[in-house]
Amino acid sequence: MAEVHFTSWLRELVPDGPLTAHGGTVGDALAEVFAARPQVRSYVLDDRGRLRKHVCVFVDGARLKNVDALGRTIGPQTKLHVMQALSGG
Repeated sequence: MAEVHFTSWLRELVPDGPLTAHGGTVGDALAEVFAARPQVRSYVLDDRGRLRKHVCVFVDGARLKNVDALGRTIGPQTKLHVMQALSGG
């Protein structure tokens, strides 16, 4: 099972992380997390089911482009990190 980590900005919603999830893609693994913790979904995905603009997903240390992230194939030993992108100056 993939290991899913959330950064501190979601720690109140996912206090018992990291979590484990099945799935052949990032989207599948996150869907399993959201099924168990529906309150997290709206912080990560928009109303169309796409990653929010300021959310980044890393797979085994590599940052994914938001448009491709949910469809990215993962394996059972994958480590996912979901975090808020920082912007500003």
